Amino acid sequence: MSQRTAPPHRFVYSTDGVNLATYEFGDSSAPTVLAVHGFASSAVANWHVTGWTRDLIRAGFHVIAIDQRGHGLSDKPSSPADYTMEALVDDVLQVLDAYLLDEVCYAGYSLGARVGWQAARELEGRISRAVLGGIPDGDPLKRFKVTDARAHLEHGTEVDDRLTGAYLTMARALPGNDLKALVALVEGMRGGPQPGAENAPAQPVLFATGSKDSILEASKTLAAATPYGGFFEIPGRNHFNAPTSRAFREAAIEFFRGGSGSGNGTTAEVPLL
Repeated sequence: MSQRTAPPHRFVYSTDGVNLATYEFGDSSAPTVLAVHGFASSAVANWHVTGWTRDLIRAGFHVIAIDQRGHGLSDKPSSPADYTMEALVDDVLQVLDAYLLDEVCYAGYSLGARVGWQAARELEGRISRAVLGGIPDGDPLKRFKVTDARAHLEHGTEVDDRLTGAYLTMARALPGNDLKALVALVEGMRGGPQPGAENAPAQPVLFATGSKDSILEASKTLAAATPYGGFFEIPGRNHFNAPTSRAFREAAIEFFRGGSGSGNGTTAEVPLL
C-alpha cells in the first residue's frame, strides 16, 4: 500500500488544544481496533503501509489510527510539558469520545504500546483487549541525553552516546518529522509511569517482540508479570521492522477475535474473560 491510498485525516481536539490527526478504515459498525504508532512513526507508516489496516478490515474489524501528538499530521508542541504520559493517555480518551466508541481493542507498538499499557489501566472499561508490541519493562528513555541531542540539532555537535544517536537516526527516517518536538517528547516522558508487575492491566494483553530485538527478554518478563498476559515472538524481526511482519498481524487478529494469539511463540497462554 502507498501513503496515497490512506483516507483523509480528521482532526480531534485534545483537552489542551492539540490537533490530533486520526484516520478511519472500514465499516464503522464492525468491532473497532484503535491503532497507536511508535516513536518517530505515524499512523500511515506504522499501520497502513505495512498492511495492518488491510488485514484488519478483511478480518471484519473497523480501524481508527492516531497520529500521536508530535507526529505525522498532528500538532507538534515544542515543550516537554506537553508530552507527559497523562496527556498521551488523555489523547486516546478524546479520540474514543470523538468517534463515540464505548469499547475497543487496542493495538500499540513501541511508544504506542507504552501508552497502551497505561491507557488499559486508566480506561479499563473502554479497552477490552490490547496487543502491545515492542515494549519492555522499566524506562528505556532514561539514558537518552537530551542536552547532547539539543546541541546536535542546534549546533551540529556530534552525538557520542549510541542510544541517543539511534533515537535521532530513527527520528530522521520519516520525512516531515520535527526533531525538536520529538526530543521534547523524550524529555517529557522520562520518569513518568513505567510498566511493571505492580501496575499491570487487568485485561487480556498479548505482548509481541521481534526475535532479534534487544528488549526481547524484558518484554517476556513483562508478559509473565501481567495477570492475563501472553507472548508472541515475532520471527526474524528487530525493533524497527517488526510491524511489517505478517506473522505479527495474524497473531494480533487471532487475539482480537478471542484467541490466545500466541501461536508457536507461546510463553504464556491468555485466559479468556
